[in-house]
Formats: sequence, C-alpha cells, structure tokens
Amino acid sequence: MNIEQYQNTYIQNNFADRIGGSNYGKDTAIYKFEKIKRAKAQAKKDFPEVELIDLGVGEPDEMADAGIVAKLAEEAAKPENRGYADNGITEFKDAAAYYLKEVFGVEGIDPENEVLHSIGSKPALAMLPSCFINPGDVTIMTVPGYPVMGTHTKYLGGEVYNVELKKENNFLPDLNSIPEEIAKRAKLFYLNYPNNPTGASATAEFFNEVVVWAKKHDVVIVHDAPYAALTYDGLKPLSFLSVLGAKDVGVELHSLSKSYNLTGWRIGFIAGNPLVVKAFGDVKDNNDSGQFIAIQKAAAYGLYNPQITEKIAAKYSRRHEMLVAVLNELGFKAEKPKGSFFLYVEAPKGIKDGIRFESGEDFSQFLIREKLISSVPWDDAGHFVRFSVTFIANGEEDEKRVINEIKNRLSDVKFEF
Repeated sequence: MNIEQYQNTYIQNNFADRIGGSNYGKDTAIYKFEKIKRAKAQAKKDFPEVELIDLGVGEPDEMADAGIVAKLAEEAAKPENRGYADNGITEFKDAAAYYLKEVFGVEGIDPENEVLHSIGSKPALAMLPSCFINPGDVTIMTVPGYPVMGTHTKYLGGEVYNVELKKENNFLPDLNSIPEEIAKRAKLFYLNYPNNPTGASATAEFFNEVVVWAKKHDVVIVHDAPYAALTYDGLKPLSFLSVLGAKDVGVELHSLSKSYNLTGWRIGFIAGNPLVVKAFGDVKDNNDSGQFIAIQKAAAYGLYNPQITEKIAAKYSRRHEMLVAVLNELGFKAEKPKGSFFLYVEAPKGIKDGIRFESGEDFSQFLIREKLISSVPWDDAGHFVRFSVTFIANGEEDEKRVINEIKNRLSDVKFEF
C-alpha cells in the first residue's frame, strides 16, 4: 500500500496533534528548504552542462583533519571502545574544559559537573525544553534563526515568543522589546552567535546585558555556539561563559561540526550551569546511549588542537572577502561578517526594466533558476538571502574561479535596491 491508502486507515487518526493529528501528511504547503531542493533539481535537469554553484549549503566543504581521522581509526580498532558511552567519557569532558579555556578564556569550568557531550547541537536543543517547559511556559527565540528548541517547546505544550534580529540593531535582539508579561512566563531564551543566518557576532557588553536581564526575569539562557571559534579580522572568539555571571543563568552548546569539519560525526558538548547540565544529562540518558567512544576520543584530539580550526577559519575569511567584493561591485551592500561562514545580504527589489522581487524567496528562486546559483532566502525580518562560503572548490585558485563565475553570471543584469 502507498501512503495515500494508509491515510484511510486508523493510523491516520492516531497521530499526535503536535505533528498535525488526523491531518498529518495532508498538508500541501511546500516549505522553504524543500522548494530549494526542488529548484536545484530542476535547474540541474534544465541545464545539465552548467555547473551549479551551491552557496546555500550550511556545512563544511572539506574532510576532517587527517590527525582527527587517524585518531578515530586508532580508537575504533580498540575493543574497549566498542560499548555504550552513555553520558560520555572523562577524556572528552576534560578536553572540552581545556578548549573553553584555551580558545575562549573561560576559567573555572569543572569538567566533571559542568560539561556533558552531546550527539551534536541539534539533539541538545531538542532535549533542553524537556528539562524546563511545562504547558503554557514560554521559550524566547530569535528570528531569523534555527528553530529546533522552539519546535520542541511547542511539542511540550509551551509557547514561543519571537524576537526579530534587525540590521539597525546589529542583528542582536532588543531585550527591552520583550514584553514584561512574556518575560515573566519565559523559562528559556535561545541565542546564537556568531549567528546563523546573519553572520553577526555578539559582544561582551551584550552578553553582560543578557546576564542582567536573565537574573531579573529568572530565565535560563541557552547560547548555541557552533560557529564561535570561526572568527575573522582580529575578532577573538567569544564565549557567553566568559562573561561574569553567565554560569549563574545558563549554558552554552558547542559543536565540532562546523569548526572541525565533523558534520556527520555528530559530536558536541554542553557546558555551564551545573544544575542545567545535570538535568540535561538525566533527559539525555532517556534519549540516547551516547556517541561512539572512538568519536569522542578523536574529537578530544581536535579540541586539544585548536589550530585546526584557525586554518579552517582562514579559508572562510578569504572566501568571504572575495564574495563580498563581487557582490558590492554588482550593487549589493554586503559586509564581511566577523564570524561564521554565512553572508547575509538584503535582496534586491528587482532588475532594471525586468522582473521584480517581492521577497528574499523570489530573488533566491531567480538565482537558482536563471543563474544556477543556490542560496537560502530569509523573510522573517526583512527580505534577505543567505550565502554560505562553503561552496565546493579545490584550492585557492579554484575558489577564485568560482567567485569569478558568480560575477560573470550576475553581470548581465542590473539589480535595483
């Protein structure tokens, strides 16, 4: 039987309301990333001889460092590493505490009580609401942004309050804009810097304000920091935990996916307030049995060698500079971010004597269909598109070739802003 036939059975009526109830699977709306996927497939079909330049993918374009891979192979061959890892191994927690001190200057992290591994940031974000959210409680999320913690808040009967990240506020949330009634009911506040998709970086001054705000309103801060070590042009990597009082109000999530090219390896950690870390560990213990010990040990090797990330960051910095220069030649007002591999730019209003773009999505669809350049639109707070400098290129000369190809494809039109 196909899906449609099963929709006429009792199974259809048994789905939970949180995923659509009896209407699950019948929604005909096409969501953003599915639209991008379909448009890419159609563009490849229509123009099979033309290279598709993918500036939309949000994951590294290269393999993990050879030393990390070798460590994985070594540890995977040891019989003592074959069993369940549960809530992690001491070696990885020690490495995480070292990494926070060495890279971010975070002092005083107790690896035994204030660090736990996670199978990447996404599962951690999915589990944290189970530690805090009862029906009617509020999680404050930023938009545009990564929605997982908000999704699971809703699953648990909680509510989500969105704070817009606006260009005029340097893509930082305006804490004063949060209504008092929301602040009183809020349990969690999600932050992410350097930010996806805007590429914006936070400041120590802003994090200080967050600590004061959180203490005033009794809210737990969750700082998602997968791009925190990918910073450029002299900006020192900044951890929320480096700010006085941060550990009193929250935790920080780190991932090796972006900073060490370990996307598919699924390894990261939570650090900070020991009571939050303990609660996360209890929930986690009922969700998974831990990441493969050999992966934890290979990741620990990476954390003890942060120069690996510095080399990766230098590549992204170089690519950002080239892409920003080309876009500005074409009339965009692009600014190189200080962190992350994302470049967030306002979409043009249209093409001179040509089509109009009513949204970032309109522009993004034009890029993929007409120019075979993939991007991600964001229309949550203004009309923007996100470009990622993780495009496939084999060395610096090939990077220049890709950037020149972008310029050539877009130079035959005059954008209006």
